[in-house]
Amino acid sequence: MTSQTLDVRFRIRLRPGRERSVELRHPWLFSGAVEEIEALPDAVPGDVGDIVSSDGRFLARGTVHPSSQIVSRLLTWRDEPIDEAFFAARIDQAIELRKGLLTSHRTNACRIVNSEGDELPGLVVDRYHQHLSVQTLTAGMVRARDIWLGLLLERLSPLGVIERGDNSAREEIDAEPGQVLHGLVPSEPILIQENGLPFRVDLFGGQKTGFYLDQRDNRALVGSDCAHLDLLNLFGFTGGFSIYAADGGAERVVQVDSSGPAHELARQNWELNGLPESRLTLVEQDAFRFVRESDDLFDRLILDPPPLARSRQSLDSALRAYKDLHLWSFCRARPNAEIFTFSCSQHVTPDLFQKVVFGAAHDVGARLQWIHRLGPGRDHPVHLNHPQGEYLKGLHLRVLEPGTPPSRKGGTGHDELSGQLDDFGTAERDAGKRPRSRR
Repeated sequence: MTSQTLDVRFRIRLRPGRERSVELRHPWLFSGAVEEIEALPDAVPGDVGDIVSSDGRFLARGTVHPSSQIVSRLLTWRDEPIDEAFFAARIDQAIELRKGLLTSHRTNACRIVNSEGDELPGLVVDRYHQHLSVQTLTAGMVRARDIWLGLLLERLSPLGVIERGDNSAREEIDAEPGQVLHGLVPSEPILIQENGLPFRVDLFGGQKTGFYLDQRDNRALVGSDCAHLDLLNLFGFTGGFSIYAADGGAERVVQVDSSGPAHELARQNWELNGLPESRLTLVEQDAFRFVRESDDLFDRLILDPPPLARSRQSLDSALRAYKDLHLWSFCRARPNAEIFTFSCSQHVTPDLFQKVVFGAAHDVGARLQWIHRLGPGRDHPVHLNHPQGEYLKGLHLRVLEPGTPPSRKGGTGHDELSGQLDDFGTAERDAGKRPRSRR
């Protein structure tokens, strides 16, 4: 393959005193830190640029996105070329982390490149058996496509590669997502295997790159010790958690999702695994409405909603939705039931998520134990310099005493929720305070 280099076409000069985040090697440079963007006449969004201090000192190099709030995705803090050798080193480093998964006889689907977590911001690569599904989240990774695509073909030899873009993050890109970059990608769902269980995955129409690979370890945990239990899987999508539970011996699985096509694929996956049709109930309904209106009780509940806070502006409404979901779920649990609950909203931190769950339990009088903190598998690393990459967070809970259903159908009001979040940790703040003694 002919060596290629992405030429430096931008120069971003920072405001005085705004170098700190770059020097700490955070991979995002926000527009508020920028004094000036200098561009060559032929520069286009996604080209490479140098980040310099207010006095012109070189700090870092990355792809530049002038109209975005994140004006640059930083690639290196060295004065080095962004070329084939650079991408090869990063991709080889990523593949080395997954070598156990790539040679597994029981699992042939995993994440190969996890954007900032693998020091390639804006590039996500998932392997589905003999195919690769790629997300290009920035114009910069679209500009670099010829380089990283050639390297992936050399190292992984896929039959086909499909590019799945995120239009909300690619406003500077002319290319349409959903195109086949190499070989042939079947329009019908392909067959993969995860922990020995077969699944059909729609690479063109599925969520993200086709399947929620980040939940692989959590699905296995849900399926363990599941014999004779009744399970509720809210936002069930194509049935991953449901099938693991049934394979683990669950007596009854109720899966709720508002998507008819997702349910159809879930039914196919259920049959593919040879599971009795009588043990599965598919409910095509809004999950929030179902958990409010159902009177059924369950031994194990899965709460895995899509991102509810897609921006900081939507955080307050998302927290109310998370709380509403949990307080009603605590009322649908039997004593000693286990709940696996998740948030994949980047703007909801693990601490904030825990506080919302606490507030919901408090409102309905539920008593809970916290068994595990949950997250993705080793193929979804988070870079230590980029805590925002910890998008998937979860809690494994045990319900010692279920909640009492609220007297009204609505969720908790915003003012009350905010007050409870502020009050969370009051006992810790009071620790060490000695009571007054009267003499």
